[in-house]
Amino acid sequence: MADSVRQITGGTKRRAIVVTGGLLLLSAVLLSAYFITSPPQRHTENGTDSAEIRIDSADVAPHLKDGDVICRMGDRIWSTLIGSASQGKRRFSHLGIVRIRDSTITVINAECLTPGRNESVNETALADFLILAKTVGVYRANFIDGAALSEKAIEYLGRPFDWDFDLDDESKIYCTELLYAVIKHTAPEHTPKPVRIRWRSKPIIPPEVAANSPGFDEILYIDPRP
Repeated sequence: MADSVRQITGGTKRRAIVVTGGLLLLSAVLLSAYFITSPPQRHTENGTDSAEIRIDSADVAPHLKDGDVICRMGDRIWSTLIGSASQGKRRFSHLGIVRIRDSTITVINAECLTPGRNESVNETALADFLILAKTVGVYRANFIDGAALSEKAIEYLGRPFDWDFDLDDESKIYCTELLYAVIKHTAPEHTPKPVRIRWRSKPIIPPEVAANSPGFDEILYIDPRP
């Protein structure tokens, strides 16, 4: 802070460059946020735009059980970057925990920058979860009854999204941290191990945490892309 007010030779010019650079960076971030949060569009024959749903919930729902982990590769600008945090296969950028009650299927997941929803742990309809999906995978724990996972997951509803990506602070939760926290409290011996990646100073839980774990069986994988 002292450097920002100290008067030294050439300091004014350097500060002007820093301010200008900061404004350009802020503009870039805001512009990126606009495109990230804008839903995907396609042009239809009658000239109207509509959201493109790549994967139908009817193709996924029959395969689901309470407590399954459902993963997707999103269609946002940053989805590929998030997916690169995984080792080995990099098919997903986001996950949630399936909850089934009275034939109603929902997904509990920690969301950010999703139009119309809070940046927090939300419970959304399966179809809404799939709107952004380019691929989808379903994984089932073989070390615990799935109902225990979904019951624990609802305790985190409403907690804000964890932009610090801090696994030690459960007052805020990011998407894969939700699964990490749920397993840590229900089957601690199977708690996923965090990994370190180049562009993060803190270890994280990668998107492929269930897909790459022997503790989960792959139930379904859909990639409709040509």
